[in-house]
Amino acid sequence: MLMRRGTFDDVPLAELFPQLASADLEAMRVVADAVDAVRAREDVPQWEWAPGHALCPGPQPGAAVVLMANVIVNASGGDQLEFWVQVFWTDQGQLAVNAAVNVACWCETDHATHDIDEFTRIVDETSLAQAFEAGSERLIGWLADPHNADYWRSRAALPPR
Repeated sequence: MLMRRGTFDDVPLAELFPQLASADLEAMRVVADAVDAVRAREDVPQWEWAPGHALCPGPQPGAAVVLMANVIVNASGGDQLEFWVQVFWTDQGQLAVNAAVNVACWCETDHATHDIDEFTRIVDETSLAQAFEAGSERLIGWLADPHNADYWRSRAALPPR
């Protein structure tokens, strides 16, 4: 599915989440502004969204991302960290929010990357606005932690670079 990109102001929230009240949409905007505020100065705030995933595709293999922010941080030693928060449809056709920290793999068997810390909240358990806020708060907290990929690898008992 083709993803569109732009600032959060460009995201057609009412089109992506037509079931949400305007207060919930505004709450999501406030949270997105907080995410964008903690990005590095040189990181242009970009969000991605897929209008074709606005409606539930039903149970399917693989998640269908509706909205996401991906923050890539150049870490010490030429390494990089990837942080994200996303709203997606699960394999079972449930709307959910996921946030994660991702690092490159330096294991003997190359796994490519590893999710170090991950947060997922199914929207049935809470509102989308509340789940988005919780995932975004995690992302904001992670961005305040050291920008050293080996710090994150050690948290997951992975080999250093």
